[in-house]
Amino acid sequence: MQNLLKKKCVPCEGGVKALSKIEVEKYLKEIPGWEFSNGKIYKTFRFKDFIGAINFVNNIAELAENENHHPDIHVNYNKVLIELWTHAINGLSENDFILAIKIAEL
Repeated sequence: MQNLLKKKCVPCEGGVKALSKIEVEKYLKEIPGWEFSNGKIYKTFRFKDFIGAINFVNNIAELAENENHHPDIHVNYNKVLIELWTHAINGLSENDFILAIKIAEL
């Protein structure tokens, strides 16, 4: 696999097949701590307090805008759950894994 950190998300408007389970398993090896379930990848990040969680969310928002690929974000006090999937294809694409590894680097 090429280094996902060096890649940029490519706009996806559909018409592309979602990654197969075998492809997803290969990509998951590139993003430690992320899990796969129900066609999405997800990870929970924990922080000292609410402000730490919100600052992380703000950083994700800026990253997501720059990549033009947007996660589902759930905040519960000091925990942030990130869910990624490509809505246009109702499944996972390489973009999800590119954004996941970049989020983990924040």
